[in-house]
Amino acid sequence: MLAVLGGRTTGVIAGFGQLGHFLADTARAVPDARTWGQQVGTQMRRLGVDSLPIALFIAAFTGIVLALLASYVFTGAVPLYLVGTLVGKTIIMELGPVLTALALAGRVGANIAAELGTMRVTEQVDALETLAYNPYSYLVIPRVIAGTIMFPVIVTFAMATGLLMGWLAATTLLPVTDAEFQRGLMLYFVPFDVQFGLIKSASFGFVITTIGCFLGLTTRGGAEGVGAATTRTVVYSAALILVLDAYWAVTLLRK
Repeated sequence: MLAVLGGRTTGVIAGFGQLGHFLADTARAVPDARTWGQQVGTQMRRLGVDSLPIALFIAAFTGIVLALLASYVFTGAVPLYLVGTLVGKTIIMELGPVLTALALAGRVGANIAAELGTMRVTEQVDALETLAYNPYSYLVIPRVIAGTIMFPVIVTFAMATGLLMGWLAATTLLPVTDAEFQRGLMLYFVPFDVQFGLIKSASFGFVITTIGCFLGLTTRGGAEGVGAATTRTVVYSAALILVLDAYWAVTLLRK
């Protein structure tokens, strides 16, 4: 038992050491803008634009469910115009950023880990170094920048879609008028709500892409190693998304 515990502890410490080296190498590659600057646009399309459909799909049904749930909870207790309040606050500040990030952890994070892991085990990363390309400039920085920039954009569209579908559900399936829903939506709305959601989504994008790149480039063991790296990327990203969600709530919402 002590041997197993010691081995796992050593493995965790070694993992943090690898992460430290990865972050240091990435930071040293930032001045090489000529290399990574040419890749950012492509990665923004791949990680951002191509991820919009799944984000909008999730946001649409989240808005519908929230409107119906609010009606069920508020029945006979508070005015139904507060359906707009619940839908607006929840979509903008919590479920829009978090559910979108959890979905994109599977799509974006797993894709990055699988792609870079395959490049590592097939020695394509070594070939880049042979051709005098810094793999951190060419592979890591464009993906991290693209994820950090595009996640707030995706979440913005998700917020709008969730609010729209919540409004449609409330006004067509519930005894709530357009004016009542808009009254509830604007009742407690402040611009900081949107800023809070976008700050969280940018941090989620940074974490997901960084973890995907790190685990992809440190992949070992052929196809089995690529599969393991992909799985770990999704699991670690989901865990860190929830940790960051709590961190931003404590940091930015506590008065």
